[in-house]
Order: sequence, then structure tokens, then C-alpha cells
Amino acid sequence: MSGTGPEGRTPGAGERPDAARRDRTAGAVVGSATGDALGAPFEFGAPGVFTARFPDGVGTLCGGGGWDPGEATDDTQMAVLVGESLLDNGGLELPDVFDRFRRWAAAEPKDIGLQTEDVLTSGDPWDLAAALHFQVNARAAGNGSLMRATTSAVYFARRGRAATMDAARRIAALTHGDRAAWEGTAVFHELVRVALDGDDPLAAVPGVLAEVHADHRSRWATVLAPDWHPDDATEFNGAVWPCLGTALWALRTTSGFESALAAAVDVGGDTDTVAAVTGGLAGAVYGLGAVPERWTRSLHVPLPGYGDRVLRTADLVSLAERLDGIAESTPLKTYT
Repeated sequence: MSGTGPEGRTPGAGERPDAARRDRTAGAVVGSATGDALGAPFEFGAPGVFTARFPDGVGTLCGGGGWDPGEATDDTQMAVLVGESLLDNGGLELPDVFDRFRRWAAAEPKDIGLQTEDVLTSGDPWDLAAALHFQVNARAAGNGSLMRATTSAVYFARRGRAATMDAARRIAALTHGDRAAWEGTAVFHELVRVALDGDDPLAAVPGVLAEVHADHRSRWATVLAPDWHPDDATEFNGAVWPCLGTALWALRTTSGFESALAAAVDVGGDTDTVAAVTGGLAGAVYGLGAVPERWTRSLHVPLPGYGDRVLRTADLVSLAERLDGIAESTPLKTYT
């Protein structure tokens, strides 16, 4: 993998660097949503589920398991709520993010993580709910804060490493009391930031690990190591460690956006979230142009609790541009 852009390509003559970043930014947000919708029908499936359904390797957003074709799950729904809160408030207002989450949870979405649901429906204040849950249950290292992190990663990317990792921890802590989840979300934020700058996130891993809390650095170093494989996981990939580890493994062992997502789903387990995390990172590397149009055509994101709102691919592209602070008159691509 090269740091020169999607598929190792450098911007051509007359192509502005900003256009390449816009492609990667939109790729991250749309890529995460696409991975979510691609993986949703296979959730809790066995390894090889993607290959069994698509032996020719040409996957579609097929729907199933209660999901319509192209329908994104709670992963993307929560990511949109985070992104819109950041834009509406001109920055991070944690009580507002929590209130949006709580309104969404009260509308009984099709899917919501058990831990996230417990926190959001507890009635406890925004700044205590996750911590109180962790005190009682002593388990809060699920991937639920990681799955929704692409929009905030894009928003904070231009602010540098320290700011983006700090914001990731704060947003993660709204629903997850275990620092392991905070650190994994912070690592993801930073790797997306590196990719949006046009550099190789895999090469950046050692430097990012140096910023991880000392109590958690060793475990994160294990799952992010170049020789780690999903078969090495010691937990179900609904946990934060193997979820992010699998996303990096998929990026490392494939050569394009589509193949990375196919590899992620084929691992089985928590396929929607693993593919959403993989899609956010791979989209930031390869850009929107690498996301198959047969996927983006049917992609849609309902928002329970917010009327009849349904975001389509064009809306996600617009959201990505606004999160990155870019207002261009020329669209990246036309979607209907």
C-alpha cells in the first residue's frame, strides 16, 4: 500500500490535491455505511459466509435477516447522529450527542447493542450513565463506540493527532466505561486521519500505539501487529480488540476497497460492525471512486426517532464534505 492515494495513484496533471482528499473523505463515510449494509444480512454467521453467498466474489447489498437491501444499521445511524451534532454545535457537545443517542434509542431501532441500550435507557445523567454501567457489569469493551466513529474521525482529522484521539475517547466514553474501548476508538480516529492525509495508515500503527494509554498498549499492539490474524482472536469480534484488528488485517491482506470488505464479512461474527469499521478505513485509503456503484445505488440510512428521515448516498457525501469543512461547487459525483 502506498501513501500516494487510492490504489497507489498520485494525483494526475490538473487534479487538485483537495479533490483527492474530498474523494477520500467521502469514501470514509460512504465506505463505512456500505460496509455496514453489506455485512448486516450475515451477522452472527460462520466464517466463509460471504464466499458461500457470492462464490464469484461479486457481492451485492442483498438484504436479509430483517434488513432491506442496502439498509444500514445502528452503526451508521449513530455515526450520522454524531456527525450532525458536531455540525449543528460547531464542535463537540457531549450532552447533545448523548441526547440524540437517547432519542434514537427510545424509538426502538431495529438493532441496538445491549450495552449501549442499557446505558441510553438507564435514565442516568449523560456524564455518569456509562461509568455506572461499567461499575455494575465490569464489562464494557464492546465495539459499539468503534462502529460509529467514522464521522467524528473525519471531523477532527484536520485538528491533528492529539485532538482527534482525545475527541474519540470522549465520545466513546458516553456509552462505554471501559478504557479499552476508548483507546481502540482513538486508534481508529488517528488511522483515518493519516489515511485522509494521503499516507499509509498501516505504516502509522507503531506511532499511534505510542499514544495509547500505557495500561492498554500491549494488548492493542498484539491485535494490530502485522502478523495478527482473526483466528488469533481471544474474544468474539463483537469486542473492540478483534473488531479493529480484523479491519486492519483485511486492509493489509487485500488490494482494494471491495476485496477488503469481502474479507471482513467472510470472517463471520459481528459482520456489520466489522465491515463498517473496515469500510471506514478502506474508504479513507481508496476513496469514494473505489466504492462499487452497485452498492451505493441502494444504500440508505433510516434514522429512528427523527421522523421519516432516510439518508441516501448523496446525503452521506454531503455530510462528509461538511464534516471536513469543505464547500465546493463541483460535486464529486452525481447520485440519484
